Amino acid sequence: MVRILRGLAHKYFSDEEAVILALILVAGTAFIIWFGAMLAPAIASLIVAFILQGLVTKLNKLGIPEIVAIIGVFVVFLGVLVGFLFGLLPLVWTQVTNLAGEAPRIIREMQSYLELLPDQYPQLISADAVNTVYQQVSTEVGQMTQWLVSFSLSSIPDLVALLIYMVLVPILVFFFLKDKEVLLGAIARLLPPQRPLMLKIWHEVNLQCANYVRGKAVEILIVGGATYIAFKLLGMPYAALLSLLVGLSVVIPYIGAAVVTIPVAMIGLFAFGWGTHFIWVMVVYGVIQALDGNVLVPILFSEVNNLHPVAIIVAVLFFGGIWGLWGVFFAIPLATLLKAVFAAWPVKDMTSSPTDELA
Repeated sequence: MVRILRGLAHKYFSDEEAVILALILVAGTAFIIWFGAMLAPAIASLIVAFILQGLVTKLNKLGIPEIVAIIGVFVVFLGVLVGFLFGLLPLVWTQVTNLAGEAPRIIREMQSYLELLPDQYPQLISADAVNTVYQQVSTEVGQMTQWLVSFSLSSIPDLVALLIYMVLVPILVFFFLKDKEVLLGAIARLLPPQRPLMLKIWHEVNLQCANYVRGKAVEILIVGGATYIAFKLLGMPYAALLSLLVGLSVVIPYIGAAVVTIPVAMIGLFAFGWGTHFIWVMVVYGVIQALDGNVLVPILFSEVNNLHPVAIIVAVLFFGGIWGLWGVFFAIPLATLLKAVFAAWPVKDMTSSPTDELA
């Protein structure tokens, strides 16, 4: 056992910089796990600044001075943030409460649909199974309705936290953008002066994660906006809520689209019944998903190394289990980071042993 461990250490940690990088990764992960909730505004601001830095860089290449580009991008960011907080968010919340109010009617209609299944497919579905599903759905919907009713009182701490985010995040984003070089220089002084491995990993991660995160932000806006326009034209109820869900679903490939299809189909079925209108809604929704996967994604992520679907699902399960919703949201960038680290990690040739080298 000792010999195996010694061989692994010689193969993967014979480089001094690799040992330092491993310690940095372990310490950084432990720091985020223990202090991530406390420093959530700073982490969120750093991610937003990371996304906006791409726009600043492109404006600089067009000849616009850096401070002017930073101020312009920051003003656009504030406009989007204000529009989301005072425009989209109240609309979505209103539709959520309206949907909760219509939950009893939806449950009754669902029961009428379910009761027909045992008569139509007696070989596959029994009446007991239908009753079990109906009772479980009724229980879940009832608990969700109770949560919405008590939300105004129990969520006061969350509202205070939201106010803190609204004040701190814009301030931190501005200083992260303005003092990027100063902050990176301060971090660089803490690292070894000769660090080719770290620089290689940094350039790879910066390229991959920056393109991915910025591309996902654009994809969310395009897919969500296109879905909202299409659903409004088709008269789909709760268009803002559903378009927000569809937009956010692109964050998790494969899984997100499959999950969000269920509420879209259920609301469309209860709103229009099983007919031509419902079929048109699902066809338009399918076209949006197809264009996203076959046209938009290749354009936005042409420079990003695609992860295998199995790797994506495992990353979502693993990081979601550790950090909850935030882990699910950033599972793919974190998996990309790990992929870049493993690809650049120095591996010693095992054909020569440590004693051979000493000799």
